[in-house]
Amino acid sequence: MSAFGETGQNGVCKQRPLICSILDPNAWFKPERLHPQVESLIYWRDVKKSGIVFGAGLITLAAISSFSVISVFAYLSLLTLFGTVAFRIYKSVTQAVQKTNEGHPFKDYLELDLTLSHEKVQNIAGVAVAHINGFISELRRLFLVEDIIDSIKFGVILWVFTYVGAWFNGMTLVILAFVSLFTLPKVYENNKQSIDTHLDLVRSKLTEITDKIRVAIPIGNKKPVAAAESEKDK
Repeated sequence: MSAFGETGQNGVCKQRPLICSILDPNAWFKPERLHPQVESLIYWRDVKKSGIVFGAGLITLAAISSFSVISVFAYLSLLTLFGTVAFRIYKSVTQAVQKTNEGHPFKDYLELDLTLSHEKVQNIAGVAVAHINGFISELRRLFLVEDIIDSIKFGVILWVFTYVGAWFNGMTLVILAFVSLFTLPKVYENNKQSIDTHLDLVRSKLTEITDKIRVAIPIGNKKPVAAAESEKDK
């Protein structure tokens, strides 16, 4: 098991979930938590299907970055409508010539149940509310300096984001996030052991530095984890 999972068990990451989760790949890449179809797409279980979705999504985002959203939506809708109408006419003519009765070419798709059940909506809402409440609680803890070291870390992250915002616009970040969605999970899955090993080393160094800073700056009501555990042993 990665040291990240062990850290979560001893309670450190339960106290600082936002900070710990940044360097915990197991908090980011959990295919079992995804819908099977989504998991199949972003983990490239079906290369052809994933390639089509990735290519279409990337082209759409690139178009939105150059043209208005309304124009892109209108042109894509027109293109889709033209394709479905042409295919419908083609199948109708083919059936008339061959004197077959295959029915509507999109019959299977027309019969798909796209409605959201009350239970599914409640489950989604419950998960969303739980994440939002946890996120708000963590932000309150960081902004109100419950733990000065964690708040300083958070400030460094925000400072880095100011440079990210200066280098990239919002649409560029969306495109990078989309590309990452289809690349990072598969890369981590294929190289999980080596990535976990290197991240464990980074995180152990950060923890060591953090504990030294906590000893040097006696501010706040929390003690370093190592010191707290040694006191318990005594």
